[in-house]
Amino acid sequence: MGYRKFKADQLFTGNDFAPQGSVLVTDEKGLIEAIIPQEEAGSDINELRGILSPGFINCHCHLELSHLKGVVPPGTGMVPFLLAIMSQRNNKPHQIADAIAQAESEMLSSGIVAVGDICNTDHTINHKLRRGMYYRNFIEVSGFTGAAAGGRFQNAIALLKALKPTGPSAIVPHSPYSVSPELFELVAEQSAGQIITMHNQESQAENEFFQSGNSEMRKLYAAIGVDLSFFTPPGCSSLQAVLQWLDRSASTILVHNVLTSQEDIDSLVKKGLMNRTIFCLCPNANQYINGSLPPVDLFLENNTEIVLGTDSLASNHQLSIYEEIKTILKGFPQLTLETALQWATINGARALGIEDRYGSFEKGKQPGLVQIYETRHTSYSSLIVV
Repeated sequence: MGYRKFKADQLFTGNDFAPQGSVLVTDEKGLIEAIIPQEEAGSDINELRGILSPGFINCHCHLELSHLKGVVPPGTGMVPFLLAIMSQRNNKPHQIADAIAQAESEMLSSGIVAVGDICNTDHTINHKLRRGMYYRNFIEVSGFTGAAAGGRFQNAIALLKALKPTGPSAIVPHSPYSVSPELFELVAEQSAGQIITMHNQESQAENEFFQSGNSEMRKLYAAIGVDLSFFTPPGCSSLQAVLQWLDRSASTILVHNVLTSQEDIDSLVKKGLMNRTIFCLCPNANQYINGSLPPVDLFLENNTEIVLGTDSLASNHQLSIYEEIKTILKGFPQLTLETALQWATINGARALGIEDRYGSFEKGKQPGLVQIYETRHTSYSSLIVV
């Protein structure tokens, strides 16, 4: 069996930067053999500029929305964005399929090797069966009125069965503001012991809806014909209002978290959920929709588990985890590149339950190799084909 040897200006292992001069050794298929000093590596070393890292993990994407790139302009705010997506998400099947293929190609070329993908339709099935990359499917349900819960849940069960051949799959709630207590209960029972995800506190309007009821969210319900006469605001944040349905999962990936507070984190601790909660940040989508960023300092102060996602091309200019890292580092200059790379690699792999293969350069793993390098005018991340 032949071996390949790689040396870069810096070698990031998934956990930290290896000593200067370290050489990564793989077999011909990219299976990790060892990290060794250069003086022990012999000849035929592939010398690379920049940083060599394990493949990136995208913990939150809506691949099926790829055909909506550029349809909604930046800066609309959350409610107008949601209304625009709901009214324009259907397109011709071949256009949707072509956009999905192009989006996956973009992710692969930027160094993404595994994706936590939100699914509301079967549009991605045929493409995922080609095994271009690893997918964990999150079949998303919504419906804020209790009467609709049974029908919405049965539709999700049918989609779950259809998607299972493409990868691990679970039914998950869309968000606190779009799922009724009845539907939350059905989802919690079905997905007990599994990895789930939920959009969380993406805008001030979401929290205001649960705190006082006086919120721009009412425009959303009015537009889709939902009568809110039954709803009594619980007087707490949206996350706190639904914690009772998050205690049966193996873990929960909370996505966006722009308005998450210390009180919310304290509530997770009090409920015994903190060690099963992962915070997924999608900063470029937050910038695109609301011109905001999540409270990274708060998450660091509380030693939370953090991962990264791209959201969809409907709310982002590209699907690149490294672009998400750059935005986070610009917004929070006290954050180190090493920490952000941990979020993008080993943390993401753990969150999706795939750390046995992905996320770090450890013997026996096949995590993919990503080269990250800067020029005077721009920066790149690209998957190295081994």
